[in-house]
Amino acid sequence: MIQENEPEAIRRVAGAGESSRASRGWWDDNADDYQREHGGFLGDQQFVWGPEGLEEADARLLGPAGALRGRAVLEIGAGAAQCSRWLAAQGARPVALDLSHRQLQHALRLGGAASAAGNGMPVPPAVPLVEADAAALPFADGSFDLACSAYGALPFTAEPVRVLRETRRVLRPGGRFVFSVTHPVRWAFPDEPGPEGLTATSSYFDRTPYVEQDAHGRAVYVEHHRTLGDRVRDVVAAGFRLTDLVEPEWPPGNRQEWGGWSPLRGRLLPGTAVFVCHRDDD
Repeated sequence: MIQENEPEAIRRVAGAGESSRASRGWWDDNADDYQREHGGFLGDQQFVWGPEGLEEADARLLGPAGALRGRAVLEIGAGAAQCSRWLAAQGARPVALDLSHRQLQHALRLGGAASAAGNGMPVPPAVPLVEADAAALPFADGSFDLACSAYGALPFTAEPVRVLRETRRVLRPGGRFVFSVTHPVRWAFPDEPGPEGLTATSSYFDRTPYVEQDAHGRAVYVEHHRTLGDRVRDVVAAGFRLTDLVEPEWPPGNRQEWGGWSPLRGRLLPGTAVFVCHRDDD
């Protein structure tokens, strides 16, 4: 029998509304622990694409050095807005959007801490924060030059094409959207960092969502699986042109374990997929 406070992990259908409610509740409840556990790795104003530690400062997936200055950038699923603060430090004009009120409270905290640091480093301007669902962006058409999302929104939505279309809508013609998600191949393996996570136990082609539900059957966490082909088709169906797909390799100096990501698995299996998409002129 399931204990009242212990969620049951299963695979079952979860629609858009249930997924959105679960994500908002889970991140509000777990934001403190998440920032405590991963804040050091993410930094206060760094742009990290995933657990491998690929940084935008090196990858330049949003554009070459200097190209960000003056650009309006939307970060979707921003969490504590670490990426947005890095963008602001490059001279961009970011807006950080997240579904979770508690995550955005951490964004306010970290933004204030950066301003009060007094360590001689340039202090980026305050980043506007918006609490909203990525499937219904509260911005006018063509509001942004660029958009980005590092493990934000897309892994947790039942309607990825709707999120992608909304993102395309708020981009200006010629705009770029770069997003990272769990590499789809990982869904065939247990979410374990050790040797037990190296044996495939599920079908890669099973798109049934992963759901954690309470004793009353209410979803408290939902994550949606899309195959690599699904992700590409979603991008195209939303009207984007896919120009690059980056699969970061695990670097030798990264010793951390983050859920199912680890040096052991990272040497053998891809953990993150980064999609670089463009909105062509209409």
